[in-house]
Amino acid sequence: MPICDYEGSRYRTEFWGRDRAYEDGAERLAMRALLPPTGRRLVEIGAGFGRLADLYTGYDEVVLLDYARSQLRQARERLGDVGPGGRPRYIYVLGDFYRLPFVPGLFDTVVMVRTLHHAADAPAVLRNVSRILAPQGAFVLEFASKRNLKAILRYLLRRQDWSPFAPEPVEFVPLNFDFHPRWVLSYLRRLDLRVERVRAVSFFRIGFLKRAVPNRLLVRLDGALQPLGALFPLTPSVFLRARAPADRPTAPPGTFFRCVHCGSAVLIDQGDRVVCTDCGAGFPVEEGLYDFRGEEG
Repeated sequence: MPICDYEGSRYRTEFWGRDRAYEDGAERLAMRALLPPTGRRLVEIGAGFGRLADLYTGYDEVVLLDYARSQLRQARERLGDVGPGGRPRYIYVLGDFYRLPFVPGLFDTVVMVRTLHHAADAPAVLRNVSRILAPQGAFVLEFASKRNLKAILRYLLRRQDWSPFAPEPVEFVPLNFDFHPRWVLSYLRRLDLRVERVRAVSFFRIGFLKRAVPNRLLVRLDGALQPLGALFPLTPSVFLRARAPADRPTAPPGTFFRCVHCGSAVLIDQGDRVVCTDCGAGFPVEEGLYDFRGEEG
């Protein structure tokens, strides 16, 4: 399955370092409304350079997972291994969302923001997330919505071929997908994940508005509209929180990593690599990054 790899990109400086203060502020408001403030263990899938890591200080342990070494290296340079006051402890893992290297039921909270839109097989990704959620664990998900106002207008004016009202995902450029809110909510229900709250985000993602209106005001207006817009979201971004059932298995004590080749939870950390005792696969540990992308299988 193809992976969208940000290795060597200037994502932090060229994307977030430019005209994205509004989007960052609006997304942080949504995250603060949906994210459980405290917990034992959280993982962010597609964490990149750790843009949102300052929101996770209420957790004992935070795992940042990304496919791109350069992105996680930036995250570790910014955050270190231990946060202020010794909380949280950060763990940096190279891996992909089709083969998550964690035992089932490990995480109180899973976060995935600006990541699902790169999934050619979104159902597989969502199944993997469901597997690693602890009993009553929270899944905070952001997805790019195809039923946004701009897409609707373009479709009505016959400037785009795909319908924003059709439920199936659409790949508008290679490895970039938009999802219908109804499709996402329906698939989460199939996984027995109960959607608790939804917020529509980025009402004002329009260039001239971001230039003409003070950012603080735009973010405040967006925050006021987010709960209302969730009734029938027409924004390009939708956030939600879903909850796992209470009767699912929890991770056995002392387990953490799972072999991405054979599925074994019996792995030994040798310092410079993690070795699976069942199939013998080795996973390097370099620069404080656990590499589970699987090249040494």
